[in-house]
Amino acid sequence: MRVDPTLLRTVHREVGDRLHREQQRRVQVGQVELAGIGEQQYSRKLIGDVVREHAEKLLARGESPLDPGTEQELAEGVFARMFGAGRLQRLLNDDEVENIDINGCDEAWVTRAGMAAHERVDAVATTDEELIELIQSLASYAGLNSRPWDAANPELDLHLPDGSRLSAVMGVSTRPSVSIRRHRFEKVELADLVGNDTITEEAADFLRALIHARFNVMIAGATRAGKTTLLRAMAAEIGPEDRIITIEKALELGLRKDVDRHPNCVELEERVANSEGQGAISLTRLVRRTLRQNPDRVIVGEVLGPEVIDMLNAMGQGNDGSMSTIHARSARDVFARIASYAIQSVEHLPHAASYQLVAGGLDYVVFISRHPKTGKRRLDSILEVNGFDETVQASEIFSAGPVGSAGWTGTMPAHIDRLAAAGWQPPGGGQGGW
Repeated sequence: MRVDPTLLRTVHREVGDRLHREQQRRVQVGQVELAGIGEQQYSRKLIGDVVREHAEKLLARGESPLDPGTEQELAEGVFARMFGAGRLQRLLNDDEVENIDINGCDEAWVTRAGMAAHERVDAVATTDEELIELIQSLASYAGLNSRPWDAANPELDLHLPDGSRLSAVMGVSTRPSVSIRRHRFEKVELADLVGNDTITEEAADFLRALIHARFNVMIAGATRAGKTTLLRAMAAEIGPEDRIITIEKALELGLRKDVDRHPNCVELEERVANSEGQGAISLTRLVRRTLRQNPDRVIVGEVLGPEVIDMLNAMGQGNDGSMSTIHARSARDVFARIASYAIQSVEHLPHAASYQLVAGGLDYVVFISRHPKTGKRRLDSILEVNGFDETVQASEIFSAGPVGSAGWTGTMPAHIDRLAAAGWQPPGGGQGGW
């Protein structure tokens, strides 16, 4: 490579800063932010401007400018750093790849759609140092805030331009470790999940009614079960008249990208502390701030700790139609999981108080799973929260059968009138299977 790496980083940083200022200007004057092809085209213009200015500075100092070939290589290198991911890009461009795991530069593994087995693939970098620099470059302009990844900040969470979620660690492992969870579909609807047999048509009708009737829903499941995908599909049912505020550790829901469907959407992202340990803004703080931002619906991408208290308070105080996801082993395990998060909070909320919050704010728990051998995902269970009596009272109204069949359990939803007003009717008048 003929391009000086230091020059490449310098031009990349300058172009990124100019792009960020332009996005801020657009927000201030009420214009739509640049995205997709528009953002890439504008960035190419900025790259050309910065490279030309660099050549003019060299001439002003009496030095020879870069030859045309090197300038072209510099421009393409900057563009690749902003919108590509080096040798990683070939994996990100593969629609069948769902997950990428990297245990050092020369050990990369993928899992593909419909497959549970891990497949080893070619190296993604020449050295671990090159891998680290690649991830640092991706982190420089991902999300709303630059995210450092170095010895002082060994953990990294961010979303890539294609919506994939990246998690990385260094220092605490013998070699840098990177995991990328991909969203294979930029936009997903409940009909798409029906098409790949994750849910049945009847279940989709019920989930659609939950959104239209403005029930508060918690989507639960294990890692890689498809919680975020189901959340995005359900959120696609929210009407354009609603003001939505999303809160995430790293932006990945991408509701704001669908301007026609969600014209009034605000995305909030947790901010990590700087190298001096200052400037952090937690999920808990963002959830509390949300309540002052006049939301019709609040969506927390994933509940990971004490922010669950504020989320439930938001649900119980009138933000009907709000949603979130949570890690859990079963639908009923959700209540114990929430209680364990709440007792870790500053308030040290006891279990009984947590259960009362759940009963007062949460209406339904939707549990989704992934088969460990086939990798197939399916909707397993739906619980309806009925109240509080020393613990959370809940009835299972939907349960998947042992071979993929799914059925109405025979327990009539307590909210049947409200669901009916949203256009839902139980199959067979509430009898038989779905």
